[in-house]
Amino acid sequence: QLQLVESGGGLVQPGGSLRLSCAASGFTLDYYVIGWFRQAPGKEREGVSCISMSGSTNYADSVKGRFTISRDNAKNTVYLQMNSLKPEDTAVYYCAARLYGRNCRGAMDYWGQGTQITVSS
Repeated sequence: QLQLVESGGGLVQPGGSLRLSCAASGFTLDYYVIGWFRQAPGKEREGVSCISMSGSTNYADSVKGRFTISRDNAKNTVYLQMNSLKPEDTAVYYCAARLYGRNCRGAMDYWGQGTQITVSS
């Protein structure tokens, strides 16, 4: 079964940190572009960060300087390190993958089930 599984979500205070993991099973991530997306209640899903097959990255303006995406192909896992978290980062976070993709715009091939991040004191 081909799937992506996110983990690492939870409740954190403003200013805190979390690291999300996105592990693939049933396929290798080596040839996939991977993106992190989020959806807050009542809002549309938005792209957070993207990492290409070669490791180049990009970020939404709202998270630049605070979030870092990385990939470990040996572990078939992509990470999202989130620092200096703000209440407005509260959302369900999803990872997604597209085979041979150049960016994270457009349709993705696989999606994880999502993990909740709540930033609150």
